[in-house]
Amino acid sequence: MSSSRMPQALALAGPTASGKSAAALALAETFGAEIVSVDSALVYRGMDIGTAKPSREERARVAHHLIDIRDPLQAYSAAEFASDARRLIGEIQARGRRVVLAGGTLLYFKALIEGLDAMPPADPAVRAALEAEAARRGWPALHAELAEADPVTAARLAPGDTQRIQRALEVLRVSGQPLSSFHGRREGGLAGLPLVSLEPQDRAWLHERIAARFDAMLAAGFLDEVRALRARGDLHPGLPSMRSVGYRQAWEVLDGTAPPEGLRDRGVFATRQLAKRQLTWLRGMPQRQVIACDAPGALDAVLQAARGLGWH
Repeated sequence: MSSSRMPQALALAGPTASGKSAAALALAETFGAEIVSVDSALVYRGMDIGTAKPSREERARVAHHLIDIRDPLQAYSAAEFASDARRLIGEIQARGRRVVLAGGTLLYFKALIEGLDAMPPADPAVRAALEAEAARRGWPALHAELAEADPVTAARLAPGDTQRIQRALEVLRVSGQPLSSFHGRREGGLAGLPLVSLEPQDRAWLHERIAARFDAMLAAGFLDEVRALRARGDLHPGLPSMRSVGYRQAWEVLDGTAPPEGLRDRGVFATRQLAKRQLTWLRGMPQRQVIACDAPGALDAVLQAARGLGWH
């Protein structure tokens, strides 16, 4: 994509409950844009309440993309997101529309803006073999195996970090090269993509919104939503979908491993921790334009930021 066309696309990031969805809708309706979701949970069908998925009415008002594109049993990687997002940006702009990339999955933004290490794609057969080995030998043994073959990667992974240990061994077995050798070999990337970030001046303001959102989710039947997912019989808490904030805590309640009376507090705490991690990620993206989401006129400031990029 040429840099001259880049201002037709705008990235809108921020922690959970910072007002991204409302701001994205305002941008899209004001400037004739379509929204590309940058959210690792919104990709999953049947996960509506706990992800604060845009309503049918909102999706009817403005075209949304990368929502409901995966079954919760399936994985969706940052590499797949970056590829899909680049394709969609081109398609949307070809229709004469602008693009708002909005969400809080900062790994996805990083993959899109900075590009990805040029490592091999996932191999389901190798992953299944590693799962079987882990069931027999235990993940600490596989971590020790990784330490012999790729000590650089193993040194930064805890023996219980099963997902990353599996990926590192998968890359090693598929390519014959350690995962660490791929770092720095970037491909793709939209370095000129403008990034607007909604960040609170007062963390307590965000915490109040997080609590209010979780209360609203519970009132809307969130536990029943997770109960229906669990009743399918093919999902388990180790899946990326079921590790999503809120879903993990609700699953534990339904499994009987956590008391139901503490679900609200545990869910709010986990969401606050997520917001903290998101803000840490954002601070590592110095190119972003920060807008105080808890300030009066925050929405107007977002629209003004778009005008500053030549949107009208």
